[in-house]
Amino acid sequence: MRLSTVILPIYRWNEGREVWRRAEELGFGTAYTYDHLSWRTFRDGPWFGAVPTLTAAATVTERMRLGTLVTSPNFRHPVTLAKELISLDDISGGRVTLGIGAGGSGFDATALSRAGDEAWTPRERADRLAEFLPLLDRLLTEDGVDGVSHDGEFYSAYEARNIPGCVQRPRLPFAVAATGPRGIKLAARHGQAWVTTGDPKLFETGTPAQSLEAIRGQITRVGAACEAIGRDTAELDKVLLTGFTPDRPLDSFDAFVDFAGKHAEAGITEIVLHWPIEDSFFASDEKIFEQIATEGLAQFG
Repeated sequence: MRLSTVILPIYRWNEGREVWRRAEELGFGTAYTYDHLSWRTFRDGPWFGAVPTLTAAATVTERMRLGTLVTSPNFRHPVTLAKELISLDDISGGRVTLGIGAGGSGFDATALSRAGDEAWTPRERADRLAEFLPLLDRLLTEDGVDGVSHDGEFYSAYEARNIPGCVQRPRLPFAVAATGPRGIKLAARHGQAWVTTGDPKLFETGTPAQSLEAIRGQITRVGAACEAIGRDTAELDKVLLTGFTPDRPLDSFDAFVDFAGKHAEAGITEIVLHWPIEDSFFASDEKIFEQIATEGLAQFG
């Protein structure tokens, strides 16, 4: 099992550079950041762009992988995103993972809308992802002089060129966040990893045991989707972004060991912890967090 972290893009860079450097010093396999325009209770405070933040992080780290968790079609277009990603992959020396999903109904969903417009429904977001992801796959792999052309329901491209392409071949990896059947099929077909936050219905009223069982069920469905297209499910990493289940793995080192062990047994191959942020939803004891990062990595890495 790998242990990673997600660092919210809330820091001015004179402070943020030290956070990203520290994440590498602690030995995290990957440091991700959210790709939102703003998010929940952080909306009224500092919040920076994901790709510029990761670009800056690439210049102050050497080994640690970097990524989004997650990007969505809410305010992105495949053509412009592909150009940013190949640039970031080049600057980082091939250390980028794109976490991607259908997005939610928060601020991102309406930031580009006219006043009074309603956010896309879950079905509409899934429809867009189903077109967005295969097109992005093509844009990042078909890097010849003819470019990529596409005339779809939601997105279009005309001879879009991305020379020289990604450093990572055939392209940088996708980590597809999904719990519904359509998203899981996309993960099986296009992903190098699948991402879950557990079952959202269990976050406030469920138990850790119920949450673990729900995640087991999700992993089973991912395996079935892989089998349906003749893919070995072992090729697909299973990533758990923590903080949205009834568990409290950051309460103590022992709590984390118990949590990680049970989820590793269930089939999770990467656990992602939120970097501690005081007076927020992600507040936690920094000493315990660093102990988990160092000793937890030694035990499960």
